[in-house]
Amino acid sequence: MADPALHSQTPRHQTRILKEIAVDYCPDACTHCAESDSIAVTFDHRGGVRWRSTTRFHYGTFGAEIQCPKGNTSGLNFNIYLSSLEGNKSQDEIDFEFLGKDKTIVQTNYYTTGTGNREEIHDLGFDCSDGFHEYVIKWYPHMIEWLIDGTLLRKDTEKHSEGFPEKPMFLYASVWDASYIDEGRWTGPFVGCDAPYVCHYKDVVVPSEAAVVEDFSC
Repeated sequence: MADPALHSQTPRHQTRILKEIAVDYCPDACTHCAESDSIAVTFDHRGGVRWRSTTRFHYGTFGAEIQCPKGNTSGLNFNIYLSSLEGNKSQDEIDFEFLGKDKTIVQTNYYTTGTGNREEIHDLGFDCSDGFHEYVIKWYPHMIEWLIDGTLLRKDTEKHSEGFPEKPMFLYASVWDASYIDEGRWTGPFVGCDAPYVCHYKDVVVPSEAAVVEDFSC
């Protein structure tokens, strides 16, 4: 098989700024400015919020400059990820997830037909709330790459004995209280003393020519 990196500038991996989003819940806690190419999501007394692209994509390069919330974020999860459809238990998914208990780490993972358990924890070498950093997912038919500030963090290739993400996927991002998962061991117990918590995204990019037109009820 040819090295996918040799084709990084094919139309699937050329990018454009995401200009239009949909907000799945709590729209008043999400601010999108198309002129400055910025999105801000807030966790406060209203709960969390999630936005997504308005179309699915089939492979390509996705990314954003992200500054995670400041303060004591224990219990919260903030993220950027791909998913074939939230709420569908047979989803394909590729994740960057920040765990509020420790803002110097990030978790990567991917799912095929609802099965994950491929989590890896990575030291960032910085506090993700101190400034903007670039987080990129490159999704190929037989390989996934996760990059931070242009440096490869993780690369997984398809194994013949396992499935691999192949369903068209939306780009999603959210902030939510995940403290109930694993009795708080995953993201920590929720504290909330520094609310509101704001996660900033700018220069969000999606593939230029990989959008899929289909029935969203699938």
